[in-house]
Amino acid sequence: MAHDYAQWLDWLDSQQDEMLHKTIELALINSGSLNTAGVNRVREKLAQYFGTLGGEAEVIPVNPFEFVNAAGEVSQAPLGDALRIRKRPEAPLQIFFCGHMDTVFPADSPFQDITWLDDNTLNGPGVADLKGGLIVMLKAIEALERSPWANNIGWEILFNPDEEIGSPGSAPLIADAATRVDLGMIYEPCMPDGTLAGARKGSGNFSIVVRGRAAHAGREHHLGRNAIRAMCDFISSLDELNGQREGVTINPGFIEGGGAVNVVPDLCLSRFNIRLERPEDEAWCTHHIEQLLIDLNQRDGINATLHGGFGRKPKVLSGANQKLFELAKECGADLGMRINWVATGGCCDGNNLAAAGIPNIDTLGVQGGNIHSSDEYMFASSLSERARLSALILMKLANSDDLSWLKEQ
Repeated sequence: MAHDYAQWLDWLDSQQDEMLHKTIELALINSGSLNTAGVNRVREKLAQYFGTLGGEAEVIPVNPFEFVNAAGEVSQAPLGDALRIRKRPEAPLQIFFCGHMDTVFPADSPFQDITWLDDNTLNGPGVADLKGGLIVMLKAIEALERSPWANNIGWEILFNPDEEIGSPGSAPLIADAATRVDLGMIYEPCMPDGTLAGARKGSGNFSIVVRGRAAHAGREHHLGRNAIRAMCDFISSLDELNGQREGVTINPGFIEGGGAVNVVPDLCLSRFNIRLERPEDEAWCTHHIEQLLIDLNQRDGINATLHGGFGRKPKVLSGANQKLFELAKECGADLGMRINWVATGGCCDGNNLAAAGIPNIDTLGVQGGNIHSSDEYMFASSLSERARLSALILMKLANSDDLSWLKEQ
């Protein structure tokens, strides 16, 4: 290594026990996306943890989450507040750090506790996705701040409350940060073997409400217009779009409607998700869905409305992003870690940042797996190991004489 970073990196080894303690402390706070109180408790803890870094902190309310309820009506649910911390906005290199506070486990989930599966494997809600990553971020930045190169980097942290539901409230905050920063470091978990996520698919979440006409199923069945049957026809046609365009997958994931079986059902709700590889895939999907809606609405007594949209663009790797990955690989080699990256169908806030033209690595968190399930786990040793990786990336960036590659398309 051109510079001797050892003393700043070795300090991180002494932080392992504290990192583990803080990760467990956060994981024991239920912070399902719609558990506003729980998300805000996590925010308060993070304000305390990150307060030692000396940045300027700001609590930012976000817009409520809109969804279509079982009655087919648009409803709203409050979300927790975001937390933004900034330091040295005048520095020549500006880095955006991001991690979400919410998990997929609602307040009434039975998965609430921590279990050691072996000496190095911790099972618990959010330990990998993403509470361990928040502590990796903390200690990496702290290592930078302890080093003699800290003044070369300004940083902005966003802790957002709604990533697990697509970041609808915090997306404007990410777009706003993109107007000020040069690159992004996001702390989703890496793969169990340490591999990073590279290119990511984009995603859209949609709800469709079909209304028909109720009638007595025996006496006046012919007067009814069955909303469930119409919805089933729509879903069947929607699912048949799979395989017609490379990289596009459509998943009808939920359906609800009807009631008493002696009544022709007049309401049916369905939700579906679309994943796509290229930005231009959106137009193809939109065209076909609109045609299916037109066909459905031409039926006598049937009315169908679509809600939702594409919340995350595909993350297509730019030249700058490739160079950033190469830097991570180089840093990994210096630390005896093998760093690779692969394309993935999942998406995260890295999609949002890339869509704004900001190169980023979005899986700098802990090594773990089985996320979004009660089998979620992380490798405890990866806390300090991944903090060393991030800290070395930061120090090498701070010492670089040429960062012109950050503008490569």
